[in-house]
Amino acid sequence: MTTIGKARSLGLVTVAYLAAVAVAAAWLWWGPSTAILWLDTLIADVLATLVIFVFSRIYRNSSFYDAYWSVIPPLLLFYWWYRSAPDVDALRAWLITVVIVLWAVRLTANWVYAFPGLHHEDWRYPMFKQRAGRFEIVADLVAIHLIPTLQVFLAMVPVYIAITRPDPGLTWLSWVAVVVGLGAVALEFVADVQMHRFVAERREGQAMDRGLWSWSRHPNYFGEFSFWAALALFGIAAAPGYWWLSSLGALAILAMFLGASIPMMEERSLARRPAYQDVIDRVSRFVPRPPKN
Repeated sequence: MTTIGKARSLGLVTVAYLAAVAVAAAWLWWGPSTAILWLDTLIADVLATLVIFVFSRIYRNSSFYDAYWSVIPPLLLFYWWYRSAPDVDALRAWLITVVIVLWAVRLTANWVYAFPGLHHEDWRYPMFKQRAGRFEIVADLVAIHLIPTLQVFLAMVPVYIAITRPDPGLTWLSWVAVVVGLGAVALEFVADVQMHRFVAERREGQAMDRGLWSWSRHPNYFGEFSFWAALALFGIAAAPGYWWLSSLGALAILAMFLGASIPMMEERSLARRPAYQDVIDRVSRFVPRPPKN
């Protein structure tokens, strides 16, 4: 893996994302159109992902993709709004924008703060590649790059529904979505700050069980799911009859957290810090609640 300092690493990642967005924009403006807005956008999203994949292969580090989760959703929102104007409910569009932009800024900033440089790669990626054996490049492309892109796009479908429908729908539910979304962003921010402080002060083998982390072993994941649930509420508010379609993305992310991300994190934490078993015995796995005595 290439050894590059943090400043230069961030510069290379920025170049990669500018190239990815440029390719996506070129497709949307000059490429052949399907005459279906969401499908054109999905193709552009996949093309941008392929650009990031190329950078990942060149520098042998799939963590090039990490920021994609928070960088692309605001761009999808803005493009859909641009293409749907003026036939869009302005209030709902602005409420969605506030929630998504705050979420994206927080998540991207947290990634930049914690990113040490391209000498580091998310510990899960080498594991996926090693398990794939000679199909390592397929695992890298599909499991690490394409599937998360499709998952996030699916979770953005309710935003597409909300932005492209001019009817105000259930305005009260849009306000509920705002409260849930902003609460999710605040919860994630506090959880991140508490974890960064703990990492800076912790003793060897010590497990995190302070603040929000004493109520949930994964408050960051709970906050992240709550954010996507808020987007689902926006979609339901715009088109109640399509509630099932608006819910699919958030449910898929919940399944990923509960079925894959959390089990992998907990297995790793137990292997590195046996004291984490005490946290498991006392603290809720996902939904925050007071800890057991």
